[in-house]
Amino acid sequence: MKNNKQLAALIPYLFVLVAVMSLMFMNIGNTETDITYQEYVDLLNKEQVVTSNVTVSEVVLTIEGIYADSKGVQNVYSLTVPNTEFQNNTIIELINEKSKEVKVIDAYETNPFWDIVSNVLPLLIFGAFAFFMLSRMNGGNNNKAFEFGKSKARLEGAIKVRFEDVAGCDEEKEEMQELIEYLKNPKKFAKMGARIPKGVLMVGAPGTGKTLLAKAVAGEAEVPFYSISGSDFVEMFVGVGASRVRDMFKRAQATAPCIIFIDEIDAVGRQRGTGLGGGHDEREQTLNQLLVEMDGIQDNSGVVIVAATNRPDVLDPALLRPGRFDRQITVSLPDRKGREAILKVHARNKKLDSTVDLNALAKRTPGFSGADLENVLNEAAILAVRESADLITMNHLDEAIDRVMGGPAKKSKVYSDREKRLVAYHEVGHTIIGLKLESSDMVQKVTIIPRGQAGGYNLMTPREEKFMLTKTDLSARITGLLGGRVAEDIVFNEISTGASSDIERATKIAREMVMSYGMSDLGPIQYEHSGGNVFLGRDYSNSSNYSGQIAFEIDKEVRRIIDEAYDHAKRLIQENRELMDRLVDALLEFETLTAENIQNIVEGRAYNESAPVEGV
Repeated sequence: MKNNKQLAALIPYLFVLVAVMSLMFMNIGNTETDITYQEYVDLLNKEQVVTSNVTVSEVVLTIEGIYADSKGVQNVYSLTVPNTEFQNNTIIELINEKSKEVKVIDAYETNPFWDIVSNVLPLLIFGAFAFFMLSRMNGGNNNKAFEFGKSKARLEGAIKVRFEDVAGCDEEKEEMQELIEYLKNPKKFAKMGARIPKGVLMVGAPGTGKTLLAKAVAGEAEVPFYSISGSDFVEMFVGVGASRVRDMFKRAQATAPCIIFIDEIDAVGRQRGTGLGGGHDEREQTLNQLLVEMDGIQDNSGVVIVAATNRPDVLDPALLRPGRFDRQITVSLPDRKGREAILKVHARNKKLDSTVDLNALAKRTPGFSGADLENVLNEAAILAVRESADLITMNHLDEAIDRVMGGPAKKSKVYSDREKRLVAYHEVGHTIIGLKLESSDMVQKVTIIPRGQAGGYNLMTPREEKFMLTKTDLSARITGLLGGRVAEDIVFNEISTGASSDIERATKIAREMVMSYGMSDLGPIQYEHSGGNVFLGRDYSNSSNYSGQIAFEIDKEVRRIIDEAYDHAKRLIQENRELMDRLVDALLEFETLTAENIQNIVEGRAYNESAPVEGV
């Protein structure tokens, strides 16, 4: 097949080559010497003319032939003379007398067959060449320009991804294990009377490995894998998406057992009849056809539909009922153990230094998805190449984490001394809260090197990963966010715009505590729907489900939570002012402090002194 494609690609070049060679041979075969009438008469008188082909028309006489020069070398000649009665009689008599071979041709005598061939053949060649080029331009999986209704699903046969290539989601792999058993041996389930779900919906944040997990199932089961995005169904023309759905299921049933993977299914599976001005006809018809086709799949027929989305709240309820996508698997962000496993998977082809500690790296990256962790290792490898290093060190990985979270360091940016001290006190203010407030996050790194939009950077991670947060945890988080603003106020009696992001996040947490979590004096009442207004058309006329008096009470509670956290942060910083000054001095000198550096300063040791070993 590959050789045939290569030969087909050479056809246009063969056309061009043949045309060029034909022109060359035509030119070689028709190299003539134009001579004058007098020169031709002289050649006739000297009896050097071998052949003379006289073409007679009403206006001119065209004479072509061969003559021999003084050395006996034959040459092709050509000349044209006016066709007058005197000229005609004179030249014809001379030619008949002196030329060795004479042939008179009627200029109006033609060959009908050759005329047709000479006129039609170039058009046929040009038409064939144009058709071939248009076919090549519309090549690939959609090589027929008007086959809009054909499915765009890409078929992948030999999937090489296995479960060992997917880390950090052990529970999710257990849920998918049943699909593998079913695809390998469907009769075992039919014998027991069990019906495997026709559709499995994987829900999770971007980058958590939903697509990779679906491929791993196909790889473990060794079945064909049809992959398509939800947006590939929807077209400008109404009915095209529905046709593509029908064609996709028809192809899948012909190659069963197999897996159909629909990525970003929310692009086609959104609730019907929503939005200003009604729904979207093409998308809704496509969704209707998808529902019908899923109903049409016979139980245990060998076709499993796996879909992925990070917006399950916008999907149509009919898509999620039993018999369609009747199993939902939440692919969550990995915990510390999962992150370490993911790092080990992506580190297989990386040249890591022996000092690299992936466990410590996993502790420093809470909230990172699998894609984020892969990006960290890739950025570290790029940094190592940039420095012409032989191995990836922990310094490369630390910098890679900072680049992923805050962007590249802007080392060329120049601060004034006052700005530099203000940024240092701001960042150390967060650090003091992390050190002295037990429920707050731990400080891993603090720097005054600007990154992205931030003038400084403070990496704080939870002391332990929790499945849920308490009121104390959220209050401590607000206190930590306000630590930078408080430090500026205490030291400089001034506040800057650097705390805007911290204030925004703190206010959001406080408002959620009041309106969503019931963590205020207003009681366990939810005043706000989670997820917000997904569809403007559906929620346009909705009003808040609380009165103006309650709105006033909500604002009071949010302010109270923020004020209490601010006062708490102020007390902690004032009590530890001497420690804050020492940390600021070290930060201004070295620009970056790690958790070990900070601990040394807290315990009164030098900046980079090793901690004493117990018992020594």
